[in-house]
Amino acid sequence: MGAVTRLLDSVIFIDHLNGVQEATRFVLALEPEETAISVIARAEILVGVELQDLALVKALLDQFHLLIIDKPIADLAADLRKSQGWKLPDAFQAALCLYHKIKLTTRNIKDFDPVRHDFVEIPYDYRGSHRR
Repeated sequence: MGAVTRLLDSVIFIDHLNGVQEATRFVLALEPEETAISVIARAEILVGVELQDLALVKALLDQFHLLIIDKPIADLAADLRKSQGWKLPDAFQAALCLYHKIKLTTRNIKDFDPVRHDFVEIPYDYRGSHRR
């Protein structure tokens, strides 16, 4: 089993579930043993899933490692919220990445500018006009 190298932000899966081709290509090319999601992202994704699709989406998410929030992560997230002004879910995502020394894979460049934050990777450029 490979070491986890990235944490997927919920927006990547949401794009995939909404038929964004760039996201689907990216998700299908991932190595699940090297990829994690957080408990925050899992909840954010499942909130928007219709009941008839729930089992399938859970099976997709279950392929990836699940990172939990414990005391060190919560403390780091609080510090990041104060210093960066991020909303708490974003601060938790960043704290998980910094604590575990992994990349945050997102397309949220508004909050996570990869030039300012070297732990951020933007896997594709999508502006909402290329749905299949």
